[in-house]
Amino acid sequence: MRRFCAVALLLSMQKISWAVDLSPAQQEFSADLAQKFQALEKSHTHTVAGIDGWLFLPSELRFLSVGEFWGKNAVRVSRATKPEDADPLPAIIDFHEQLKKRGIELLLVPVPPKAAIYPEKIVPQFNTGEDVAPFLHRFYDELRSRGVDVLDLSPIFLQHRDSERGDVFCKTDTHWSGYGCVLAAERIAEKVREKLKVQATQDSYSTEWQQIEITGDLAQLLPSNSAKPGSKKIQVRNVSEKSGSGKIQSDSNSPLLLLGDSYTLVFHDFYAERAGLLDQLTNELGFAPDLIGTRGSGATAVRVSLYRRTLKDPNYLSKKRVVVWCFSAREFSEADLWSKVPVSK
Repeated sequence: MRRFCAVALLLSMQKISWAVDLSPAQQEFSADLAQKFQALEKSHTHTVAGIDGWLFLPSELRFLSVGEFWGKNAVRVSRATKPEDADPLPAIIDFHEQLKKRGIELLLVPVPPKAAIYPEKIVPQFNTGEDVAPFLHRFYDELRSRGVDVLDLSPIFLQHRDSERGDVFCKTDTHWSGYGCVLAAERIAEKVREKLKVQATQDSYSTEWQQIEITGDLAQLLPSNSAKPGSKKIQVRNVSEKSGSGKIQSDSNSPLLLLGDSYTLVFHDFYAERAGLLDQLTNELGFAPDLIGTRGSGATAVRVSLYRRTLKDPNYLSKKRVVVWCFSAREFSEADLWSKVPVSK
């Protein structure tokens, strides 16, 4: 009873909007994350330790605890520097409509927070049978009602979270694992094939699973007086051309544009070079997408990069039929701005 009263008090202090009906367990989970984040923010700590060696990004915990993050509540909870840039909904709908006018379909692919897939690793007493991101899923419904095609990766990640290939997220890194990347690519490719009305042709590519070692970015952000975990072994699926250089290159003439944050780059550009989302999509589809990726925010900055690309090549978008926009879901409340950006002049 004391625990429940403490939770209720913390929620009232946060003034969270419960537009979604939450169970007591969901409310307690949200309050627990909020409490953890507030303690971390006071201590200027950039990583939170869970159990069994799992590390989490504080901003993801905050995102899962703020409640409704769009509409009238956006200004209250957003990390945006200007009130007019707080709500992600208008910017996403505007981007979708601009592309639609040019005959291009948008597939929005937000990557679920790690704590939404492994909640018991950060709140051990939580029942993993309950949805820990109900506001996120309500937001997806809102987007779909406005015509935006949203691919929710949560079901496939939850289904395979304890696979023989390993976890779907890296224990000591913010990103999905090599296996998580493959699962995402398979689901994205299914949707892209439907949109482009093409069949998969994989004859030109070969794949091989390989074990690599990484030192996660969250491990490197631990306080200097904390024990640092060593490098971790994960499996990645390398994709190679059967002819030519072997390494997959993005194709500026491709009908598919992959747009996003470091999730589009993590195993293609820094931890590995042949096992990223671009590589996996190439294998699944039989052709290479074009890629505009950034190690920074996948919210507005990457759309600015697209606009700059169209300034250099006014015919650039005429080659595109589908845009896959993939970025961390935490950006919905944690991005520094959600501005409307033109896709071309």
